[in-house]
Amino acid sequence: MKLRIIAALLCTVCLQVNAQKSTPQEDARFAGLDTTFQRVLKTWNVAGFAVAVVQKNKVIYAKGFGYRDLEAKLPVTTNTMFAIGSCSKSFTTTLIGKLQDDKKLNIDEPVNKYLPALKFYNDAMNNGITLHDMMSHRTGLARFDMSWYFFNTPSLDSMVKRVQFMEPNAGLREKWQYNNFMFAAQGAVIEKLSGKSWGDNVKERLFIPLEMNRSNVTIPELRKGGDISVGYTLRGDNSIKKMDYYHIEGMSPAGAINSTVNDMAKWLITWINNGKYNGKQVIPADFRDQAISSQAIVDGSLPEKKSPDTYFSTYGFGWFMDSYKGHYRVEHGGNIDGFSASASFFPADSVGIIVLTNQNGSKVPGIVRDIITDKVLKLKYQDWISTVKNAQDKADQARDKQHEEKEKTAKHNPPTHALADYAGNYTHPAYGTLKVYTKNDSLFAQTVTHLLWLRPANYDTFEVFDKDPVEGIDTAKSYGINLQFHMDVTGTIDGIETQLEGAVKPFIFRKEDKQVTTAK
Repeated sequence: MKLRIIAALLCTVCLQVNAQKSTPQEDARFAGLDTTFQRVLKTWNVAGFAVAVVQKNKVIYAKGFGYRDLEAKLPVTTNTMFAIGSCSKSFTTTLIGKLQDDKKLNIDEPVNKYLPALKFYNDAMNNGITLHDMMSHRTGLARFDMSWYFFNTPSLDSMVKRVQFMEPNAGLREKWQYNNFMFAAQGAVIEKLSGKSWGDNVKERLFIPLEMNRSNVTIPELRKGGDISVGYTLRGDNSIKKMDYYHIEGMSPAGAINSTVNDMAKWLITWINNGKYNGKQVIPADFRDQAISSQAIVDGSLPEKKSPDTYFSTYGFGWFMDSYKGHYRVEHGGNIDGFSASASFFPADSVGIIVLTNQNGSKVPGIVRDIITDKVLKLKYQDWISTVKNAQDKADQARDKQHEEKEKTAKHNPPTHALADYAGNYTHPAYGTLKVYTKNDSLFAQTVTHLLWLRPANYDTFEVFDKDPVEGIDTAKSYGINLQFHMDVTGTIDGIETQLEGAVKPFIFRKEDKQVTTAK
């Protein structure tokens, strides 16, 4: 009897050992990753991240590292929810693809046929821009991101109305220029033709059939989810700082989804398998092929001396494409306050990688993605941590040197007016209202989402810095934006000229009144 019991126990132990070996974490290709990823956490001073790898139709690796809540020391898991930012874009384009499959639209018809409320800057744009152009960022419009980031609104319709005041800096289909507003407008088309919100469409037509049960589209839903990540950024001294969630609201179709690596793995499996999930066609096959084919040239991206096997850069419908060491890669990153993400897959290799982190504007998703890619595709080892860190350090040094040289020649003359004279409400129809006021001996500007400190630079020009409600002003982190106050013929302040974004030419916020506004 004892021998039988011992044999049975040995059999059980063998089964348990075999089961452990068959788990995704035990795949031999991923040996040593725990040590490597601890180095990532330390090198980049990141609170945490999660990763999942899929091959064909299953997850072959999934794990969390570091903390989803640094203060409470709560660990990241594969079910931890993160904001995925612009990785949301392929969900929006897929809904457009499904509407075309339903015969409700044609992506090559002028978009105003389906959304008359969408007006552009001129008739040529109104008569020519299609959903095809909008999905591939080739409308002639630059980003205008400060419009939604500083002057957010919960109304998608209100956000779309700003488009008609955005002057193009290129001709239609002349060049590729990333534009979040064109994805907001796609969301408006989806709502108009379906009679349901963009969020409900995402849930009903994508989340539910893909069993993405831990994914949602708003911050209130995120907060209720449990196992959620706190977002962080780095201060000027490289220490970690907690960030508030950004309620993207009116720009939701461009980047509002919150998800987990377990859920996003299902999304990648669907793309790898020609739009099918568990045998069901969720993404129309024809649209899937178009979406991951080159629709616009991002730039030449010639092979570099240090990376001769990474080249070309194009854009499809909500996806970037490039060649990574001879393998066709489809990828999109995501960034929103406190979070960064990367979703990528290799169609010919049937491999997909999702990386989510709770660090703002982080290099970590790209580094982790490339480390895993080299391992799973059995490519030559490359020390991506050191490579990217060295490049970042050099870029930081060059930036600091440029700033120092600029400061040496910069002129610093006092403002021509008393600070109270600059106070008032300033408006531009493509953006919103900037409320400028004085407090003590300083000048501040309030947008919908941010409080800004205006530091005198030269005469009527002021430099812009964030003012954190708790920590105050970090002068080591400037937006690199100047506000130039304008005067009328009487010498009275009547506007602000600024260039909020490099590709958008300077424009003027007009003063609504000339009454002095002082903070109480």
